[in-house]
Amino acid sequence: MEIQLYEDKYRDDIIFMVLQAKDALGRLPRINEDLLDIKKNYFDRGDKFWIALDDNDRVIGCGGYSRIERTNEAFIHRLYVKASEKRKGIGSALLETIEAEMRGNGISVARVHLGAPREQWFESYSFYPKHGYAEYEPRYMMKEL
Repeated sequence: MEIQLYEDKYRDDIIFMVLQAKDALGRLPRINEDLLDIKKNYFDRGDKFWIALDDNDRVIGCGGYSRIERTNEAFIHRLYVKASEKRKGIGSALLETIEAEMRGNGISVARVHLGAPREQWFESYSFYPKHGYAEYEPRYMMKEL
């Protein structure tokens, strides 16, 4: 597995992987607007987005962050791992990459917005606390970096 910054040539593969990941969780597989133009929604704003690739150069995970204006905080977005590749450390590796870049850019608080109902997002509600995140209000978690 390799983690690298997003490139446009992986756009369709990311969208396909995210839709599959949502479907595997029993969620309605619809695409998030920001994934249709990652360059505009992340890089052009000074934020970052990464992909995890398998040995066949296929996307098996993704995630990024966006800084909260005029603060030292940022939200983590779209941290997904392909259903067949879960529990192999890919999500943790992506999260560690995101957090390291955030620290390097002066961000000291990472936040994440989780979905509802909680039962459909059970993996997220389990994953983030294992990495030091705590719920500070319903559907939101944070970690001091």
